[in-house]
Amino acid sequence: MPDDNFSAMRQSIIDGAPDTASGLAQQAVSAGIAPIDAINHGYVPGMHDVGEQFAKGQMYLPDMMASAEAMRAAMAVLEPELKRLGTERPMAGVVVLGTTKGDIHEIGKILVGTLLTAHGFRVHDLGVDVAGEKFAAKAQELHADIVGVSALLTTTMRNQKGVVEAIEKAGLRSQVKIMVGGAPVTRRWAEEIGADGYAKDAMTAVVLARELMAQKTQIPATQQT
Repeated sequence: MPDDNFSAMRQSIIDGAPDTASGLAQQAVSAGIAPIDAINHGYVPGMHDVGEQFAKGQMYLPDMMASAEAMRAAMAVLEPELKRLGTERPMAGVVVLGTTKGDIHEIGKILVGTLLTAHGFRVHDLGVDVAGEKFAAKAQELHADIVGVSALLTTTMRNQKGVVEAIEKAGLRSQVKIMVGGAPVTRRWAEEIGADGYAKDAMTAVVLARELMAQKTQIPATQQT
């Protein structure tokens, strides 16, 4: 029964078991279960549960990293199958992610990227120690909807402002929403530097990204000349 399969998929993410997650995805493909159903009814709910448990302090960072790895393992099987069937998920938006210049922390950013991908966003991760100009250049190249900037240190947090300024300088500010996050970052700081939103954790980042996309569709973007 598919319901049993879906609940096993969900559990494989909660358990942080990449081999199980990947095996169940392969079984689903062999059994003719639509990959989109496996993602939406099996794996994504699992990742959602993990995010909620993490936010409540019932799950710790190593567990969440293992869950993210399990999610990636399942998607590695299902994404090519979606392409083959021509049933790719409707894309929620294009996101450029990175950790700001001078900062080499990336665990939180990787989790945000994994969850956004699971929820249908196309994510391009620039990595760590990324200058504002690089964010702007990649956002321009990919016609990004959202730029997400992480900073884990109070000393590198100010470089998030540099990213906002670089995107303004490139003339992209009317088309690109900017979200910021990281341990020292606050909503007040996001407002101060002119970002569009702040997320305190990976699950909040998904909710925020969806809200920012909804804002984008309500306000027609300035036409590029």
